[in-house]
Amino acid sequence: MSALINIIGWYGTAAIIGAYALVSFSILSPESVLYQALNGTGAIGIVVVSLQKKAYQPAVLNIIWTAIAAVAVARMLL
Repeated sequence: MSALINIIGWYGTAAIIGAYALVSFSILSPESVLYQALNGTGAIGIVVVSLQKKAYQPAVLNIIWTAIAAVAVARMLL
């Protein structure tokens, strides 16, 4: 189980950094669903590993990050 949690955490890191890089280099628009999905799912990955390690500050930050991404996607799709 620990290996799976580490993989999820590394996915989260890669997704958030990847999303940031793609927007920074004008490959994706910040208004794209893909950008928000990468941010949201990446934040969930960080939440999982943070809670497992009992690191609550990054968990709270990334729960909020996930909520922001979810609202942004909902607004785009509605």
